[in-house]
Formats: sequence, structure tokens, C-alpha cells
Amino acid sequence: MKKEFAVIGLGRFGGSICRTLAEQGMEVLAIDNDEDRVNEFAMIASHAVVGDTTDETVLKSLGIRNFDHVIVAIGDNIQASILTTLMLKELGVNRITVKAQNDYHEKVLRKIGADHVVHPERDMGRRIAHNVVSNNVLDYLELSDEHSIVEIVASKKMDGSTLIDLDIRAKYGINIVAIKRGQDIMVSPQANESIREGDILIVIGADQDINRFEKKIVE
Repeated sequence: MKKEFAVIGLGRFGGSICRTLAEQGMEVLAIDNDEDRVNEFAMIASHAVVGDTTDETVLKSLGIRNFDHVIVAIGDNIQASILTTLMLKELGVNRITVKAQNDYHEKVLRKIGADHVVHPERDMGRRIAHNVVSNNVLDYLELSDEHSIVEIVASKKMDGSTLIDLDIRAKYGINIVAIKRGQDIMVSPQANESIREGDILIVIGADQDINRFEKKIVE
């Protein structure tokens, strides 16, 4: 069965989520209090409605509690974001993801029951910073305040070495969970797998350990 999503707030962030979910064939209800934005998504989402989600009667009339996942992507109106999240929780929505403007906003959202809180601007800023600092880092995804998944390009220094030779887990406390080589992806590579220059290593671990690995081995 298709999962049913509701996206509240159709700015750049919410609009992007709405488009992507629709492209993946999901049922999507798009909600915003701006009629022009709603009209823009009328042919993209399964349903698009104008509504004030700080009004509990509006949420009830939309049957919001029946959706598998509700994404609150309200822009600069922190009060509306908090009130909407609180009512979604009280109405029994199964899973709620909310966009936070700052750390204080996130603390409040977590206290009132948001299942997942995202900081798109902050997270993208960190990804870009990691990419520009090192020529070897292709992508960076923060898992928590201290742990990440990073795509690192294997250097000439690593060419021909096996995972046993490098002993990465013991020396650096990180794991190579996959290797991308051209169009091929090796998930959970064997310890005797040789690394070639240009391979993309998918590395998971603590940020400080990944940084040590990158500096001592890759560069």
C-alpha cells in the first residue's frame, strides 16, 4: 500500500519535499495558508488545500490523523510551527517531522512530541563546508551531533591496499560500509577487498575519527 503524507507549508523546503514524494508515486496532501502556493501544487500533489493548520477544526476536517507521516515545513512563523505540531500530536498523528529555525525551536518541538526535527539550512551549510574544506570529501550527512556518514574518494596512497592492510576499524574506530566503483556498489565489503584510487568509500563513525582518517590516510 502507498503511504500517505501531508506536507504543511509549501515554501522552498516543503515544496521540494512535496514534489519529490509525488514523483515517487506517494499520496501527498499539500497544505498552505497562501492560495497562490496551493494553486502551484494543485497539479503536483494528490490534493492541495488552503488552510490554517493552527486551527484544530481545519486539521480534523482534513482527516489529518489518518496520514502515515506529516511534515511541518512552516517557514519563519515559529509560533504557527509549534502550535501545528502540538495539535498534530494531540490528534494522534503517527509520525511528525518538523523543520526547526534554531536550537531553541528544536527543544520546544521535541518537548511537545515531534518525532524528527530537521535544520535544512544548517545541515546544508555543514555539508558544503565539509565539501569545500577537502577535495576528497564528496558528500556528508550528519547522523547526530557527533556522528556522520561521509563519502570519501580514495587517494593514490590507498591504491592496492586491502581493508585488512589499512586496519581502519582498529586504528580509527570507523567503518567502511560500502565502496562505490564506477556503476558498482559493494555493500559490507570483505576484509580482503582491495581499494583502488578513485573508489568512493562510504564511511560511518564519529566526526573526530573520520577527520583523523581523512587527514592521515586520504590526504
